[in-house]
Amino acid sequence: MASTDEIMVRVAGMACGGCAQRIQTALEKTLGVQGAEVSYPDGLARIRGNGLDASALASQIAALGYRTSIEGAAVEAADCCVSASTSDSALRVAIIGSGAGAFAAAIRAAESGAKVTLVERGVTGGTCVNVGCVPSKIFIRAAHVAQSRRHSPFDEGIEAARPKIDRGVLLAQQQARVEELRAAKYENILEGNPNIELVRGTARFKDAHTLTVALADGGTREVAFDRALIATGAHAAVPPIPGLAGTPYWTSTDALESDVLPDRLVVIGSSVVAVEFAQAFARLGSQVTMLARSTLFFREDPLVGDTITAALAAEGITVLVHTQANEIAYSGDEFVLATNNGEVRGDRLLVATGRTPNTADLGLEHVGVHLGARGSVIVDASLRTSAPHIFAVGDCTDQPQYVYVAAAGGTRAAINMTGGDAVLDLSIVPGVVFTDPQIATVGYSEMEAHLTSIETQVRVLTLDNVPRALVNFDATGFVKIVAEAGTGKILGVQAVCAEAGEIIQSAALAIRAGMTVQDLAGQLFPYLTMVEALKLCAQTFFKDVGQLSCCAG
Repeated sequence: MASTDEIMVRVAGMACGGCAQRIQTALEKTLGVQGAEVSYPDGLARIRGNGLDASALASQIAALGYRTSIEGAAVEAADCCVSASTSDSALRVAIIGSGAGAFAAAIRAAESGAKVTLVERGVTGGTCVNVGCVPSKIFIRAAHVAQSRRHSPFDEGIEAARPKIDRGVLLAQQQARVEELRAAKYENILEGNPNIELVRGTARFKDAHTLTVALADGGTREVAFDRALIATGAHAAVPPIPGLAGTPYWTSTDALESDVLPDRLVVIGSSVVAVEFAQAFARLGSQVTMLARSTLFFREDPLVGDTITAALAAEGITVLVHTQANEIAYSGDEFVLATNNGEVRGDRLLVATGRTPNTADLGLEHVGVHLGARGSVIVDASLRTSAPHIFAVGDCTDQPQYVYVAAAGGTRAAINMTGGDAVLDLSIVPGVVFTDPQIATVGYSEMEAHLTSIETQVRVLTLDNVPRALVNFDATGFVKIVAEAGTGKILGVQAVCAEAGEIIQSAALAIRAGMTVQDLAGQLFPYLTMVEALKLCAQTFFKDVGQLSCCAG
């Protein structure tokens, strides 16, 4: 390309003035460019300098995720990032997946004027509504009701009764609510938004700006995009235990969709899904044995694992810690597990050992998207991957695997895809496990603080100091506050107790606000609520709460 004093490049796909500024900043840093003006309303970049290569500059703009053509010249694309087509100036966003993160991004991007294509290979709605949060919490709640009818602290005055469980009816009720929420929160949104198109099929990156989709009803289709979002979720991880492959073991999805309540259930796993399902099945009538390679919740404060292990044992669940299956056999409708702690037998086997990101068959090698050790997509705080115009959110990334993290990430990714500047702050992420008692955590544990060389003060409040727990006749559990030594600044909270999930957000807000234990202890908390345990725990840093009157300030 000959030298020129000024060249003009048509730019399609800009969503706002922020996009124009981003392009202009990049151009001004380019060798030989003396000045650049980029207009979002005109869709035009005016570049001044000596010895400029128009094709190279157009390629540079295209590499940022925009479609380009050189004004007044027919230019062959330098690479797959440059397109001569500017017939449609609307930003094109392709999203692989249709879960919470994908939908949050799709809605926000469509609101900003982008044309969005969602590609989904399975059921709309992703893990949470279909086989995760929603059905599992229905299942757990049904088990809680069964347990309260069988046993409660008030059995002497209210006659207990052994409930009759019809798993088939419970399953139908569960799935009806799943279908209702999927229709209301996902499918109806698609029908009502002309800027979002759903393509059913399996997507794979062909190049930096094109997806190839193997359509569910046959054939293929190419989807061109300016920005892409990977929101493919994760699937159950299956450990390479000899003999396991080929047996009819359950994943969490299988367990939720089965109408069978086994007489004997063996659960391999030690964290959220394993513990939640073990307790639920036990409460619905199964004899449950858990195999934990280490201890339950070994990544959390040891008090968490000890407390929940004792609670499960009190309900008749056998928890075999430091136990690993060396070989598994299945014969005559029975699983036989050879372990380092002897033989374990069961009618059903649930494998709940974590989840693996769905990234293996996306063709990410064609677009320069880097993966972590577990196959997770590495993203920055803006949800960008190593390819600046490709983003990722949710369980397929290296971020915490919570649906609310995925949804928040989806919204922020969409803001950034359409020219904005948003970050996802993961410094304070509350987590809840829906066992009974519940487990809830936020911020630093005592050990985590020490590993980062933070000196701490900690206090543990047992629930027999909490009036609400006493009137409930259920004082199982504790609340623990980790504070910075000297300042009293709250760094983290761990709680294992009834309604811990309802408590933990107050703790998260206290940490976010930079509150000290003195600040928290001086707040007004409604009396006879479980969240009052936070205030009482804060007070233990400088007084004996056992010597206080009821609701003493």
